[in-house]
Amino acid sequence: MPSGLHIFLGWAAGTAGWLTVLSGASLAALAAVPPLLDSPPVPAAVAVTAPAPVSRERAVALRHFLTQDCGSCHGLTLGGGLGPPLQREQVANKPVPYLAYTILNGRPGTAMPPWSQFFTEEEGEWLARELRGENP
Repeated sequence: MPSGLHIFLGWAAGTAGWLTVLSGASLAALAAVPPLLDSPPVPAAVAVTAPAPVSRERAVALRHFLTQDCGSCHGLTLGGGLGPPLQREQVANKPVPYLAYTILNGRPGTAMPPWSQFFTEEEGEWLARELRGENP
């Protein structure tokens, strides 16, 4: 007649065997799941597209906007004011998409308004490149 200890040992030995099998199966199942479920997949290569052209007349209007409208908060020389400085050396380390997004969508909770009702995405990128001195 098995004692309580024998029953426990038998149960533990059986359980350990199942745990070993389950652990192996679980590891195999985990290995089959794509990694980084919390993060979006990183594309192997990002396609670089040429910026959409802006007409000469529109470029004049956008440059005027930068000096007058942006300058009203960022200073007429874009050296800073209510908003941070936007001179080339201050924006050189900021990517064009980041700057364009800020121009078009503003910064909630700050005085930076969204300008997307006045500009297309291409014009937002053009303005960002203009700040960085990358436009012809």
